[in-house]
Amino acid sequence: MTTHSFTLIVEGVDINDPDVFDALYEAGCDDATIGTTVGIPVMDFDREAASLCEAISSAVADAESVDGLRVVRIADLDLVSMSEIAARIGRSRECVRLWVNGKRGPGGFPAPLNNPHDRYRFWRWSDVEGWLRGVLGGEPWSSQDHLRAAINAALELRHHFRQLDPQDRPDLRALAGSRPRRLTRPVFGV
Repeated sequence: MTTHSFTLIVEGVDINDPDVFDALYEAGCDDATIGTTVGIPVMDFDREAASLCEAISSAVADAESVDGLRVVRIADLDLVSMSEIAARIGRSRECVRLWVNGKRGPGGFPAPLNNPHDRYRFWRWSDVEGWLRGVLGGEPWSSQDHLRAAINAALELRHHFRQLDPQDRPDLRALAGSRPRRLTRPVFGV
């Protein structure tokens, strides 16, 4: 067994309430430090499991067994700025800026997640890492980046899925790949 460290961001309950704290402990979250960081409820885990996916899945299940608590996402370090990209790979920010703007390298740098016109732009590290491997070669920086991004996507999809009109759910399942089939209606108006 390996100890995996990660942070769950949660909502729905007052995480600082002693009754909630006790309920989380009883639910199996005795390997978490529970509190708030800049007003955001978090649970920092050091959980033993065979894999990171197993550790996070079991922590989500344990935490959400407490009435009203919902795991929003894991703090995955996946969103990066140009400066953070430069620091992670040991290059200058100017080098990264030139890649982003297509003035150096092969082009095709991943699009930012937010509006490209915003002053501060953010990229998903797992996307950037794949592009960098193609440009710089070598091994990936972290084999867990795609897993963390997929877990966050699943948590977000789960939240939005509950809000959908039931008639849209089969098409969304097909789009997400859980049930490959032909869509019954055009997706996104296309």
